[in-house]
Amino acid sequence: MAEQLDDRLQDGRDDLAESGPVDYLVVELPTDRATGDAAFPHLVDLVDRGIIRILDLVIVSRDADGSVVGIGMDELDDGSTSLEVFAGARSGLLDEDDLAEAADVVAPGTTAAVLVYENAWAAPFATALRRNGARLVASGRIPVQALLASLDADEPGR
Repeated sequence: MAEQLDDRLQDGRDDLAESGPVDYLVVELPTDRATGDAAFPHLVDLVDRGIIRILDLVIVSRDADGSVVGIGMDELDDGSTSLEVFAGARSGLLDEDDLAEAADVVAPGTTAAVLVYENAWAAPFATALRRNGARLVASGRIPVQALLASLDADEPGR
């Protein structure tokens, strides 16, 4: 998926020339508890503070038989947050193949949030680097679980 997004970002669109790094997440949620009360208010806060810009937010459900079904924001909204602010958050970066690939990594009977976002906080830094001829040659993310495991392994007696 990252390579496909990378290809689409390289299409020369001027509106991306001054963007920050773009990341994606696929978050698996248990279908019976897939409401907006836990995480979505934090997402709204990040957008409101200009830390990130949502490019795509799509909710898909993977049925027990493996089939994938899109879910509308209104179907998730439990009244605890205004999920309608994300309705229509579709830049065109994600296509049906991306959503199928995302659904492949979640367990049957669960719901997944597929999120593509710009790290808006980094846009001035990233733009300055690009203007001066720098290019990103590697990137990665270290899951918190891996950090905790590493710290635990370094502690004597664990």
